[in-house]
Amino acid sequence: MIGAGPLSPPAQSAANKLLDGPILHTLLSLAWPNAIAFSAGTLVAIAETSYIGQLGVESLAAMALVFPCVMLTMSMSGAAMGSGVSSAIARALGAGDRDRAATLATHALLIAVFFGLVFMLGMLAGGPPLLELLGGRDNVLAQAIAYSQVYFGGAVLIWLVNIMAGILRGTGNMKLPSLMIVNSAVIQIILGRTLGLGFGPVPQFGMRGVATGTLIACSVNIVVMGWYLFSGRDRIVPKVRGLRLQSRMFLDILKVGAVACFSPLQSMLTSLIFTHMLAVFGTAILAASGIGARLEYVLATIAFSVGIGSVPMIGVAIGAGRIARARRISWTAGLVALFVVGALAGAVATFPDPWINLFTEDAGAHAASRQFLRTVAPFYAFVGLASAMYFSSQGAGNVLGPVLAQTARLLFIMLGGWYLISQAATAESFFSLTAASMMLLGVLSCAAVAFTRWGPRKTDVKGQLNLASAADK
Repeated sequence: MIGAGPLSPPAQSAANKLLDGPILHTLLSLAWPNAIAFSAGTLVAIAETSYIGQLGVESLAAMALVFPCVMLTMSMSGAAMGSGVSSAIARALGAGDRDRAATLATHALLIAVFFGLVFMLGMLAGGPPLLELLGGRDNVLAQAIAYSQVYFGGAVLIWLVNIMAGILRGTGNMKLPSLMIVNSAVIQIILGRTLGLGFGPVPQFGMRGVATGTLIACSVNIVVMGWYLFSGRDRIVPKVRGLRLQSRMFLDILKVGAVACFSPLQSMLTSLIFTHMLAVFGTAILAASGIGARLEYVLATIAFSVGIGSVPMIGVAIGAGRIARARRISWTAGLVALFVVGALAGAVATFPDPWINLFTEDAGAHAASRQFLRTVAPFYAFVGLASAMYFSSQGAGNVLGPVLAQTARLLFIMLGGWYLISQAATAESFFSLTAASMMLLGVLSCAAVAFTRWGPRKTDVKGQLNLASAADK
């Protein structure tokens, strides 16, 4: 089955809702399935760190070492390239070209396989020396390598599941990808804990078992979403019969997705550099950083739920030439993310102990984590704001500004860290450095959106459609 021609009534109705519905109401209606799903993802993050903590402080430190690489994979495949796919498909649907959207979906799946193989080969070959470079030693290094070998051995699965979700979200379908995240959470918590710690006749596989649970969950989701897409139940069906690979289709995705990938790459480099700086202060400080990174991940998913919801809205508006509406959507998403993430982060900063107790009972790690969260957590609000601006720019098809904001944060951490090291500064000074970098990131991301031109633009629809007029009615 090949989706071609003008939009069918259901697809047109969805496009009209994205294009003409009340902004806040429509945004929240798209965001709430993601919020529920990412809440399930939050349970995974908490549960995973909790049962890794039962393996010991060294296992927590090992996870802190490998976690930036895991987040890079998830962010590049989902938040970056996945949203680039959503943006391209939404812009095609906004311009009324369903056939182009279907062709884009197939090219997106090929991109997923390619990048999955790149990550797999890169981490299997370069992962161990990278983790050692970051400060991993002895058993901490051994456990980090064990986790990474299994997890990145299945990198193609991670990329496929996130790109499939991006295809569905580009059509405005937020519910199925969200349901799949909930399904993944249940499977991952059960299997990750069982394989990691052992249960009954199942032996304890440690960090390898935790990673295996993740890959099994991804495999189940790929089967379900693949069936849904190719059975014709979605608004578009990836084109297979008579498909010709087209460079312009790859470019339409990559001009957003590839550029957007530099943001999580730089975010990972920032995290790796910061982790390397903290490694000299010992295992307790490193574990505190890992516990703080888990909180940042949890809060970032809330901002993602809003930002991802804005991508198809903005993409459809851009495709239809409604530039002013696209900008209003962007600022609305930013304010929602800033308020919600700020409120939750402020609560954890004020009362950090309940969060820390989920992961460790070690006195040294507990004290270091309390100091880290009280210093850094209030500034996670700016990370939420920056995330919303990042996704908005993806929807608009111009993400360079927020990427450069991430570059500025990376340089700030590098130069500031170099200065603190030269002054033999304490770990608390490094905590303050990362907090200041988050504020810088949020402010510069807003400036990038405010001063970047969104249209008028020309969009190729069946090779002929020209949307040079961008007047917002």
